[in-house]
Amino acid sequence: MTWDSFTYFAISAVVLWGSGAALAYGSKRKLWPALLTTLGLIVFSIFIAGLWMSLERPPLRTMGETRLWYSFFLPVAGLLTYLRWNYKWILSFTTVLSTVFIIVNIVKPDIHNKVLMPALQSPWFAPHVIIYMFSYAILGAATLVAIYYLVREKKINNKAHLMEMTDSLVYAGIACITLGMLIGAIWAKIAWGHYWSWDPKETWAAATWIGYLLYIHYRLKKNSSDKTSMILLIIAFILLQVCWYGVNYLPSAQQSIHTYSS
Repeated sequence: MTWDSFTYFAISAVVLWGSGAALAYGSKRKLWPALLTTLGLIVFSIFIAGLWMSLERPPLRTMGETRLWYSFFLPVAGLLTYLRWNYKWILSFTTVLSTVFIIVNIVKPDIHNKVLMPALQSPWFAPHVIIYMFSYAILGAATLVAIYYLVREKKINNKAHLMEMTDSLVYAGIACITLGMLIGAIWAKIAWGHYWSWDPKETWAAATWIGYLLYIHYRLKKNSSDKTSMILLIIAFILLQVCWYGVNYLPSAQQSIHTYSS
Protein backbone atom coordinates (compact mmCIF):
# COMPACT_ATOMS: atom_id res chain seq x y z
CA MET A 1 0.00 0.00 0.00
CA THR A 2 1.42 3.39 -1.00
CA TRP A 3 0.29 6.95 -0.42
CA ASP A 4 -0.73 7.12 -4.11
CA SER A 5 -3.67 4.84 -3.30
CA PHE A 6 -5.03 7.17 -0.63
CA THR A 7 -7.34 9.12 -2.95
CA TYR A 8 -9.31 6.01 -3.96
CA PHE A 9 -9.81 4.79 -0.40
CA ALA A 10 -10.59 8.31 0.84
CA ILE A 11 -13.23 8.98 -1.83
CA SER A 12 -14.89 5.62 -1.16
CA ALA A 13 -14.95 6.29 2.57
CA VAL A 14 -16.34 9.82 2.17
CA VAL A 15 -19.11 8.57 -0.16
CA LEU A 16 -20.12 5.96 2.42
CA TRP A 17 -19.98 8.49 5.30
CA GLY A 18 -21.97 11.02 3.28
CA SER A 19 -24.57 8.40 2.36
CA GLY A 20 -24.91 7.40 6.01
CA ALA A 21 -25.32 11.04 7.04
CA ALA A 22 -27.98 11.60 4.35
CA LEU A 23 -29.93 8.50 5.40
CA ALA A 24 -29.84 9.65 9.02
CA TYR A 25 -31.98 12.64 8.04
CA GLY A 26 -34.45 10.59 6.04
CA SER A 27 -34.95 7.63 8.35
CA LYS A 28 -35.86 7.13 11.97
CA ARG A 29 -33.91 3.88 12.09
CA LYS A 30 -30.22 4.04 12.92
CA LEU A 31 -29.23 0.75 11.28
CA TRP A 32 -28.42 1.94 7.76
CA PRO A 33 -26.70 5.22 8.71
CA ALA A 34 -24.60 3.33 11.26
CA LEU A 35 -23.84 0.51 8.80
CA LEU A 36 -22.75 2.84 5.98
CA THR A 37 -20.62 4.94 8.32
CA THR A 38 -19.01 1.78 9.69
CA LEU A 39 -18.29 0.50 6.17
CA GLY A 40 -16.60 3.81 5.39
CA LEU A 41 -14.48 3.44 8.52
CA ILE A 42 -13.52 -0.09 7.49
CA VAL A 43 -12.44 1.12 4.04
CA PHE A 44 -10.38 3.92 5.61
CA SER A 45 -8.86 1.57 8.20
CA ILE A 46 -7.79 -0.84 5.44
CA PHE A 47 -5.70 1.95 3.92
CA ILE A 48 -4.18 2.86 7.29
CA ALA A 49 -3.33 -0.80 7.97
CA GLY A 50 -1.85 -1.21 4.49
CA LEU A 51 0.22 1.97 4.83
CA TRP A 52 1.41 0.81 8.27
CA MET A 53 2.66 -2.48 6.77
CA SER A 54 4.19 -0.72 3.77
CA LEU A 55 6.08 1.79 5.91
CA GLU A 56 7.00 -0.91 8.44
CA ARG A 57 6.13 1.56 11.19
CA PRO A 58 3.02 3.30 12.56
CA PRO A 59 1.96 6.13 10.20
CA LEU A 60 2.23 8.73 12.94
CA ARG A 61 5.49 10.56 12.30
CA THR A 62 4.49 13.45 10.03
CA MET A 63 1.75 16.04 10.24
CA GLY A 64 0.06 14.46 7.22
CA GLU A 65 0.01 11.10 8.96
CA THR A 66 -1.64 12.58 12.06
CA ARG A 67 -4.22 14.22 9.79
CA LEU A 68 -4.87 10.75 8.41
CA TRP A 69 -5.79 9.47 11.87
CA TYR A 70 -7.85 12.57 12.64
CA SER A 71 -9.82 12.05 9.42
CA PHE A 72 -10.54 8.51 10.61
CA PHE A 73 -11.46 9.27 14.21
CA LEU A 74 -13.81 12.20 13.44
CA PRO A 75 -16.49 9.94 11.87
CA VAL A 76 -15.93 7.51 14.75
CA ALA A 77 -16.75 10.28 17.22
CA GLY A 78 -19.70 11.38 15.09
CA LEU A 79 -21.08 7.85 14.89
CA LEU A 80 -20.78 7.26 18.64
CA THR A 81 -22.47 10.60 19.32
CA TYR A 82 -25.28 9.81 16.88
CA LEU A 83 -25.90 6.36 18.34
CA ARG A 84 -25.83 7.60 21.92
CA TRP A 85 -27.74 10.91 21.66
CA ASN A 86 -29.50 10.63 18.28
CA TYR A 87 -28.31 13.99 16.94
CA LYS A 88 -28.51 13.37 13.19
CA TRP A 89 -26.61 16.49 12.14
CA ILE A 90 -23.41 15.35 13.87
CA LEU A 91 -22.78 12.72 11.16
CA SER A 92 -22.88 15.42 8.47
CA PHE A 93 -20.66 17.80 10.42
CA THR A 94 -17.98 15.22 11.22
CA THR A 95 -18.06 13.95 7.62
CA VAL A 96 -17.53 17.46 6.25
CA LEU A 97 -14.71 18.21 8.69
CA SER A 98 -13.05 14.86 8.00
CA THR A 99 -13.32 15.55 4.26
CA VAL A 100 -11.52 18.87 4.74
CA PHE A 101 -8.56 17.11 6.35
CA ILE A 102 -8.62 14.45 3.62
CA ILE A 103 -8.50 17.12 0.91
CA VAL A 104 -5.56 18.80 2.64
CA ASN A 105 -3.72 15.47 2.66
CA ILE A 106 -4.49 14.89 -1.03
CA VAL A 107 -3.44 18.40 -2.09
CA LYS A 108 -0.43 18.66 0.19
CA PRO A 109 0.75 15.27 1.40
CA ASP A 110 3.80 15.11 3.61
CA ILE A 111 6.80 12.95 2.76
CA HIS A 112 6.14 9.42 3.91
CA ASN A 113 9.14 7.17 4.40
CA LYS A 114 10.32 4.37 6.66
CA VAL A 115 12.73 6.44 8.74
CA LEU A 116 12.04 6.61 12.47
CA MET A 117 14.45 8.10 14.98
CA PRO A 118 15.42 5.60 17.73
CA ALA A 119 13.22 7.26 20.38
CA LEU A 120 10.13 6.81 18.16
CA GLN A 121 10.75 3.07 17.92
CA SER A 122 9.44 2.70 21.47
CA PRO A 123 6.29 0.55 21.95
CA TRP A 124 4.81 3.57 23.78
CA PHE A 125 4.95 5.74 20.66
CA ALA A 126 1.90 4.39 18.78
CA PRO A 127 -0.57 4.27 21.71
CA HIS A 128 0.53 7.75 22.87
CA VAL A 129 -0.22 9.42 19.54
CA ILE A 130 -3.28 7.32 18.62
CA ILE A 131 -4.97 8.08 21.96
CA TYR A 132 -4.23 11.76 21.48
CA MET A 133 -5.69 11.73 17.96
CA PHE A 134 -8.81 10.01 19.26
CA SER A 135 -9.17 12.61 22.01
CA TYR A 136 -8.73 15.40 19.44
CA ALA A 137 -11.54 13.89 17.36
CA ILE A 138 -13.90 13.61 20.33
CA LEU A 139 -13.16 17.16 21.42
CA GLY A 140 -13.52 18.29 17.81
CA ALA A 141 -17.04 16.82 17.84
CA ALA A 142 -17.73 18.64 21.12
CA THR A 143 -16.55 21.88 19.49
CA LEU A 144 -18.91 21.34 16.56
CA VAL A 145 -21.72 21.02 19.11
CA ALA A 146 -20.57 24.28 20.75
CA ILE A 147 -20.60 26.11 17.42
CA TYR A 148 -24.01 24.63 16.62
CA TYR A 149 -25.30 25.86 19.99
CA LEU A 150 -23.98 29.40 19.54
CA VAL A 151 -25.37 29.68 16.01
CA ARG A 152 -28.80 28.19 16.75
CA GLU A 153 -29.18 29.04 20.44
CA LYS A 154 -32.66 30.55 20.14
CA LYS A 155 -33.97 27.64 18.05
CA ILE A 156 -32.77 24.80 20.29
CA ASN A 157 -35.65 23.23 22.21
CA ASN A 158 -33.87 20.89 24.61
CA LYS A 159 -30.73 22.74 25.68
CA ALA A 160 -30.23 20.56 28.77
CA HIS A 161 -29.96 17.46 26.59
CA LEU A 162 -27.44 19.17 24.31
CA MET A 163 -25.34 20.32 27.27
CA GLU A 164 -25.41 16.80 28.73
CA MET A 165 -24.05 15.45 25.45
CA THR A 166 -21.35 18.12 25.34
CA ASP A 167 -20.27 17.38 28.90
CA SER A 168 -20.04 13.66 28.15
CA LEU A 169 -17.91 14.29 25.07
CA VAL A 170 -15.56 16.56 27.04
CA TYR A 171 -15.28 14.01 29.86
CA ALA A 172 -14.34 11.30 27.36
CA GLY A 173 -11.93 13.60 25.52
CA ILE A 174 -10.06 14.82 28.59
CA ALA A 175 -9.87 11.26 29.91
CA CYS A 176 -8.09 10.26 26.69
CA ILE A 177 -5.82 13.33 26.87
CA THR A 178 -4.89 12.45 30.46
CA LEU A 179 -4.15 8.85 29.49
CA GLY A 180 -2.10 10.06 26.51
CA MET A 181 -0.08 12.39 28.75
CA LEU A 182 0.63 9.57 31.22
CA ILE A 183 1.75 7.22 28.44
CA GLY A 184 3.87 10.03 26.99
CA ALA A 185 5.51 10.61 30.37
CA ILE A 186 6.42 6.93 30.67
CA TRP A 187 7.78 6.94 27.13
CA ALA A 188 9.80 10.12 27.82
CA LYS A 189 11.32 8.58 30.95
CA ILE A 190 12.46 5.52 29.01
CA ALA A 191 13.67 7.45 25.94
CA TRP A 192 15.16 10.62 27.47
CA GLY A 193 15.46 9.95 31.19
CA HIS A 194 12.79 12.34 32.45
CA TYR A 195 9.00 12.33 32.66
CA TRP A 196 8.45 16.00 31.81
CA SER A 197 10.75 18.75 30.54
CA TRP A 198 8.43 21.67 29.69
CA ASP A 199 9.21 21.26 26.03
CA PRO A 200 6.98 23.66 23.97
CA LYS A 201 4.76 20.75 22.93
CA GLU A 202 4.43 19.58 26.54
CA THR A 203 3.70 23.11 27.72
CA TRP A 204 0.85 23.55 25.25
CA ALA A 205 -0.43 20.06 26.05
CA ALA A 206 -0.66 21.14 29.69
CA ALA A 207 -2.40 24.38 28.65
CA THR A 208 -4.92 22.37 26.62
CA TRP A 209 -5.55 20.00 29.52
CA ILE A 210 -6.09 22.94 31.89
CA GLY A 211 -8.41 24.59 29.35
CA TYR A 212 -10.78 21.63 29.34
CA LEU A 213 -10.54 21.32 33.12
CA LEU A 214 -11.67 24.94 33.36
CA TYR A 215 -14.70 24.06 31.23
CA ILE A 216 -15.53 21.08 33.47
CA HIS A 217 -15.16 23.05 36.69
CA TYR A 218 -17.19 25.95 35.33
CA ARG A 219 -19.97 23.55 34.34
CA LEU A 220 -20.07 22.25 37.93
CA LYS A 221 -21.17 25.69 39.15
CA LYS A 222 -24.90 25.84 39.84
CA ASN A 223 -25.33 29.16 38.06
CA SER A 224 -23.05 28.44 35.08
CA SER A 225 -24.10 29.92 31.75
CA ASP A 226 -24.53 27.52 28.84
CA LYS A 227 -23.36 30.17 26.38
CA THR A 228 -20.22 30.95 28.40
CA SER A 229 -19.54 27.24 28.72
CA MET A 230 -19.61 26.83 24.93
CA ILE A 231 -17.29 29.81 24.48
CA LEU A 232 -14.85 28.27 26.97
CA LEU A 233 -15.04 25.03 24.99
CA ILE A 234 -14.11 26.78 21.76
CA ILE A 235 -11.19 28.56 23.47
CA ALA A 236 -9.96 25.21 24.80
CA PHE A 237 -10.14 23.80 21.27
CA ILE A 238 -8.03 26.70 19.98
CA LEU A 239 -5.42 25.75 22.58
CA LEU A 240 -5.65 22.19 21.29
CA GLN A 241 -4.94 23.38 17.72
CA VAL A 242 -1.83 25.23 18.91
CA CYS A 243 -0.72 22.10 20.74
CA TRP A 244 -1.30 19.88 17.71
CA TYR A 245 0.29 21.85 14.88
CA GLY A 246 0.50 25.54 15.81
CA VAL A 247 3.46 24.91 18.06
CA ASN A 248 5.47 23.89 14.98
CA TYR A 249 5.55 27.53 13.91
CA LEU A 250 6.75 28.94 17.23
CA PRO A 251 10.44 29.99 17.40
CA SER A 252 10.82 28.14 20.70
CA ALA A 253 9.79 24.89 19.03
CA GLN A 254 12.62 24.79 16.52
CA GLN A 255 14.72 22.66 18.85
CA SER A 256 11.77 20.63 20.09
CA ILE A 257 11.79 16.85 19.76
CA HIS A 258 8.00 16.91 19.52
CA THR A 259 7.42 18.87 16.31
CA TYR A 260 6.11 16.77 13.45
CA SER A 261 8.61 16.38 10.65
CA SER A 262 7.64 16.29 7.01
